[in-house]
Amino acid sequence: MSARSPLICSAVELWYKKMLKIGSLSELTGIDTKIKVAGFQRLYSKWLWLLMAVYKPLFAGKKVFDYPKPVELIKRIISLYSDSNSIILDFFSGSATTAHAVMEQNALDGGCRQFIMVQLEEDFSESSDGYKMGFKTICDAAKERIRRAGAKIKADSPLTTQNIDTGFRVFRLDESNYEEVSISPNDYQQDQLNLFADNIKQDRTDLDLLFGAMLAWGVTLDLPMTQEEVDGCTIYTVNDGDLVACFTERITDNVVAAMADKTPLRVLFRDSCFAQDDQKINIYEQFKQLMDWTDDEAFKNIKVI
Repeated sequence: MSARSPLICSAVELWYKKMLKIGSLSELTGIDTKIKVAGFQRLYSKWLWLLMAVYKPLFAGKKVFDYPKPVELIKRIISLYSDSNSIILDFFSGSATTAHAVMEQNALDGGCRQFIMVQLEEDFSESSDGYKMGFKTICDAAKERIRRAGAKIKADSPLTTQNIDTGFRVFRLDESNYEEVSISPNDYQQDQLNLFADNIKQDRTDLDLLFGAMLAWGVTLDLPMTQEEVDGCTIYTVNDGDLVACFTERITDNVVAAMADKTPLRVLFRDSCFAQDDQKINIYEQFKQLMDWTDDEAFKNIKVI
């Protein structure tokens, strides 16, 4: 039995020990040992075959994952130990069986459960079916499995599952969006001061900044999001105004007005949005007038990074 499939092994072993009325497989002795162990191995192999039958159709019969957890078992656990609005966390998500099971259980009972899958980016070997299908890592294949499982759930029961949410977002854990300052101010030379013109790391995208701010503000990462263009600037709106952000350089008054029209709870800008420091100060005055905010509310609700 593989150490990579403890859940499967434990479930089958527990059932088998119960059938044999023994406390441990080590109690198997004498001539019965080979017969009973062989029976256990056949049963284990049958379980694996059943598990493969569940997810193989999603990948045209290819064995992408070696030992996927059984969808039906995870669904059973979810049905017993969660309610319709639970968040299901799997810290060793592997092939994303848990996500698959959550969506199927929601389709069965009309629940609105959500899932969080956590997985290291383990590479496929070049000889594996997963690699040959174009997946570099287990995470790549797991994401595709969630997409295909969601589509299959809706295709199998089109009349009852069209409102089931099968969407998901993928995040990669990384360091801070901001450059590290490891030198004291007195140690900098005059020609180095331009390093502070922008303290955000060069490889960071708008979405990196947006989701980082959402975490800092305690805004959940699963909320709906839209974006629009105003005067060539991209405005991001989270959950109809919980957070409105713009990171484009040199924003215009039309951009500020469009953001205020969304009656935001929080507003986010990047420092490079403003050509001059006085424009940064004016932004607080503009929102105070447009949103009828007090000084304290403006400084609390507007953030420039």
